[in-house]
Amino acid sequence: MQLAPSLHRIGSDVVNVYLIADESGITLIDAGIPGQWKDLVAELESMSRSLNEIRGVILTHADSDHIGFAERLRREHDVPIYVHEADAAQARGEIKVKNPSWGKMKIGPTASFLWYAARRGGLNATPIRDLRTVADGDVLDLPGQPRIVHTPGHSPGSIAVHSATVGALFVGDAMTTRHVLTGVTGPQPAPFTQDETAAMDALARWKGIDAHWVLPGHGYPWDGGVDAAVTSIEEAARSSHPSSGGPGITQ
Repeated sequence: MQLAPSLHRIGSDVVNVYLIADESGITLIDAGIPGQWKDLVAELESMSRSLNEIRGVILTHADSDHIGFAERLRREHDVPIYVHEADAAQARGEIKVKNPSWGKMKIGPTASFLWYAARRGGLNATPIRDLRTVADGDVLDLPGQPRIVHTPGHSPGSIAVHSATVGALFVGDAMTTRHVLTGVTGPQPAPFTQDETAAMDALARWKGIDAHWVLPGHGYPWDGGVDAAVTSIEEAARSSHPSSGGPGITQ
């Protein structure tokens, strides 16, 4: 679906992949799960574009529901795959990261997430054999001129990606707008975060970023701007940890 000129999304709020498209080609933010390949092809056809126009894939982190079809793009279409150096070993399949405790969940939303992922090969993402690593502050020579904002916490190499040309901050699992385990909506901390305190502290790195869209890996697109998203995440964190003020938040 088209969110704005030059900005598209595939997925259904469960697992999202974003496309930045201009005259020079297409940049993908994340690669979802393997079965979303069909969605990618269909979206490109609706845009009158092709797989051969994809110039790069930027992974917000290396979880299996974000690396999805990246290796297929690299292998079949010679598309470079970018990831933060701290998550590169996981993306290559050299290490496995144990998920933190699932925490609160409801049967309906959790079952829907697992069913959606399982039907689309979510457990069968292929490790990426060849990667290009990025670091905080890098501006990549790709459509949208994406800038890397290191936002560690969900994983050591979690990043946000800012594209001023489309007015968007792509945040991966640094936040969610639809919790896949509880169904709660609105900007909030994402589940399966390895270091909740670091994740909250890292939100300070988003200060001063001018972006209309804040686009998570899971949940609906947020069009209320970066500052409002951060405030909502902090409020949600306080609500879930009322005695301590929330992870990484002091009262």
